[in-house]
Amino acid sequence: MYEAKTFNIPSLDGISSQTIEEHLGLYNGYVKNLNHILDSLKQVVDPYAKREMQRRMGFEFGGMRNHEYYFAQFEEGSKSLPPGKLKELIEEQYDNVDSFVDSFKEIASTRGVGWVIAYIDKSVNKLVMTWVDEQHLGQLVDVDMVLALDMWEHSYMLDYPPSKKKDYIEAFFRNLNWEVVAGRV
Repeated sequence: MYEAKTFNIPSLDGISSQTIEEHLGLYNGYVKNLNHILDSLKQVVDPYAKREMQRRMGFEFGGMRNHEYYFAQFEEGSKSLPPGKLKELIEEQYDNVDSFVDSFKEIASTRGVGWVIAYIDKSVNKLVMTWVDEQHLGQLVDVDMVLALDMWEHSYMLDYPPSKKKDYIEAFFRNLNWEVVAGRV
């Protein structure tokens, strides 16, 4: 069974502690629901019900794992991108960090609920960014998650109305611990 992780998230600039607290509650729900599905699958006999539970498992698992990446990026507070492989990849593909961030923010402006995720494709040593619907629809295969931004309303609605979600995106980057992100490459 999976266990919910704990995160050392300091006070954030532009993202309230109430938002983080509520958001962590949702994360804990994903872990609980995933465990419930895994446990229940052992007892379900009806093949249709089993298949539907398996389908739902992808949503719950994605919700759990994406949030673990998301919250870990705030631990220990905002820190700049250190020299190293991630910075080199960004500069090689985007010329500079600001261009990379601007590209990421542009994807974050997508309408709907989901995630913006940057991955590293180690087979070609390149960064790839995409929008992931909900938690799981559109996740890329055989790549490692590097940077994850939750764009579901629950991640910003207590602090920003939908018309101001760009302010949430800015707050996300102000609070990002780039050392954590760089450590994923």
